[in-house]
Amino acid sequence: MDLTEEQIQRYARHILLPEVGGIGQAKLLASRVLVVGAGGLGSPLLLYLAAAGVGTLGVVDHDRVDLSNLQRQVIHATDQVGNAKVASAALTVRRINPDVRIIRHPARIDARNVGAIVAGYDLVADGTDNFATHYLMNDACYFGRKPLVAAALGRYDGQLATYKAYLGGANPCYRCLYSAPPPPGMVPSCAEAGVLGAVAGVMGTLQATEVLKELLGIGESLSGKLLIYDALDVMFRKITLRPDPGCALCGPSATITDLSAHAHAAAHSAT
Repeated sequence: MDLTEEQIQRYARHILLPEVGGIGQAKLLASRVLVVGAGGLGSPLLLYLAAAGVGTLGVVDHDRVDLSNLQRQVIHATDQVGNAKVASAALTVRRINPDVRIIRHPARIDARNVGAIVAGYDLVADGTDNFATHYLMNDACYFGRKPLVAAALGRYDGQLATYKAYLGGANPCYRCLYSAPPPPGMVPSCAEAGVLGAVAGVMGTLQATEVLKELLGIGESLSGKLLIYDALDVMFRKITLRPDPGCALCGPSATITDLSAHAHAAAHSAT
């Protein structure tokens, strides 16, 4: 892909980077990324992927913009309250970068549609806040052989990891880290516990960075690592993750062998 003069000017600071250059920028423009959730994490994620020139962005969200979202969901504006989040996100992306094509998926992602949606993208970024979707996206990306960059938020903290267990070797999946969801109510959502809005910005921006690294094939992948951010103590920690030999999905004696057969049960157990 040859870059236009306007694109050379727009992406000049990328092109100056030896690890990116014109070839890398063209690769980004040809890439397709699915962002699951247009909320606290999905907002900065979509903003930076759009600004970076990722050519096609899919956004999955069935919700509408609420006034309480605006403290952290920076892709939405006050005049978008009441509108579908995918429509609000698409409007902002178009304003940032007309090079980017955005595909709206205004539906709740579940076992019936996840396989078909994921198949249309090169990489998936999970920015949701419930365990059912975390497990569903992990499993769908494993069977679909797609890299998954997943982030999660607490009140003043966050976690980030990349999962590529389909490659085998030292690459674990989300189930290797969390074999089963916690009991209902044990881990409160942001709506229940609150969240410092800027923490969502930190984690979503880090998530965007890892997505761009995976698309470009540069730097050290977070596959096999878990990055933990503690805002109150101003601390980052990186923990090594290893594949679980007993993992029901990617272990040698895996019992989960088909997404459609088990996804309903997985989602039910995670709610």
